[in-house]
Amino acid sequence: MNLPEALYTAAQTRELDRLAIEEHGLAGATLMQGAGAAAYELLRARWPRARRVALLCGPGNNGGDGYVIARLAQAAGLAVVVIGLGEAGNMKGDAVSARESCRSAGIAIREFHADLLAGNDVIVDAMLGTGLEREINGEWRAAIEAVNHSRLPVLAVDVPSGLNADTGRVMGAAIRAQVTMTFIGLKAGLFTGAGRDHAGEIFFNDLGVPPELYTKLPAPARRLTQRSLQGLLPPRRRDMHKGKAGHVLVIGGDRNMPGAARLAAEAAYRAGAGLVMLATHPEHAAWIGAARPEIITYGVASAAELRPLLTRADVIAVGPGLGRGKWGGALFSAALDASIPMVVDADALNSLAADPLMHRDWVLTPHPAEAGRLLGMSARDIQADRYAAVRELVASYGGVCVLKGSGTLVASLYDGVVSLCDRGNPGMASGGMGDVLTGVIAGLRAQGLSSPDAARLGVWAHATAGDDAAAAGEIGMLASDLYPFIRARLNRLVGYAGR
Repeated sequence: MNLPEALYTAAQTRELDRLAIEEHGLAGATLMQGAGAAAYELLRARWPRARRVALLCGPGNNGGDGYVIARLAQAAGLAVVVIGLGEAGNMKGDAVSARESCRSAGIAIREFHADLLAGNDVIVDAMLGTGLEREINGEWRAAIEAVNHSRLPVLAVDVPSGLNADTGRVMGAAIRAQVTMTFIGLKAGLFTGAGRDHAGEIFFNDLGVPPELYTKLPAPARRLTQRSLQGLLPPRRRDMHKGKAGHVLVIGGDRNMPGAARLAAEAAYRAGAGLVMLATHPEHAAWIGAARPEIITYGVASAAELRPLLTRADVIAVGPGLGRGKWGGALFSAALDASIPMVVDADALNSLAADPLMHRDWVLTPHPAEAGRLLGMSARDIQADRYAAVRELVASYGGVCVLKGSGTLVASLYDGVVSLCDRGNPGMASGGMGDVLTGVIAGLRAQGLSSPDAARLGVWAHATAGDDAAAAGEIGMLASDLYPFIRARLNRLVGYAGR
């Protein structure tokens, strides 16, 4: 299913709901009926052989959606078990009407007990929705854990219960759904951090909200899509030569760590750079040059030996295998002095954390632990609100930041936009993947893309190439497996495929 690009907070989707009701005359009951019907249709399409459905319904509008689903399921001849959680006396408005419609249809609403889940084919989670602001405990936590332990497939309504809709943080415990049907606006927390793991496959229905309402609330983040990236990398002219395709200098590969720098250097070529130099430790320079002769490899023992290479580069990629010793520190300092656009990764980020500074034209590519060191907090703190973390990184260090992980985020000090990549897979959790990403971004930057555009396109190309490589299975993927797919993705994007 094609999803919108815009991502919203829970508060924004509630405001869109309000505007639809108050300014455009859409009745709240109509929206609730539409939500329940859309979720029910997805349930039948996804599990057509299901005959018994358990529905867990909370006291809010999310629970109201669940009661609508229950009534539709019973009318279609399915056996339904409806479990009400929370204080029914706290229900109001359209949710009360939906609950009473269930009762009028002869559907019993039972109190929660884990045994009620047994014997069903599918579970519908309509407990908490987007309004969750505190840690899960008591009956709610018991219900969530019982659902997760049941091993039954789950359809989550709007947001898996226990997942923060804005950040993707698990609030103590959260439903692990196979599919999530979300409404009106895509919730930002579904796509990053723990959100992707808990939401499963995401489906969307705008419930007929008028398109013009979306222009009233600027989206705080947007998904990266092929459509949004089209045109960033133009087709090559017939008189193209390697000088016009840009010159990348990769700096890294201390003793016993040549692989990371070599991966980054080849990735820069695969992304289209015209020339790639590698400044690495003299101990293994000859080996790298023999293994990939297109990489112009220099054994560099000191910052003084690096400086002539800096004058020839359009962009620097520094950090892969750089190490934390004197050699790496001296080379990183020399790179900073050159005032050339940079992509900064791995050990260079650790050096930056120890001696922070601002730079206008660089792309930082930390994983959560590196981001934590840059901001003086733990990786767990970073993961608790990845959107806030990536914004703080660019505010503190300047330029562009790529916060890697499930639902990679790209933030730019240039334009204030946060982009999210919902592609990629667990097979990419292997050594060297980040080094390849560094090289891809550097290769794109060298071809004349701005740093924000190079970061966004690089992240998307890297992640989609990972998905292409995973067609053979996620287990056993190597970072170098992505090279042909990166090349293919970028060429398709500019229209070369099939010529």
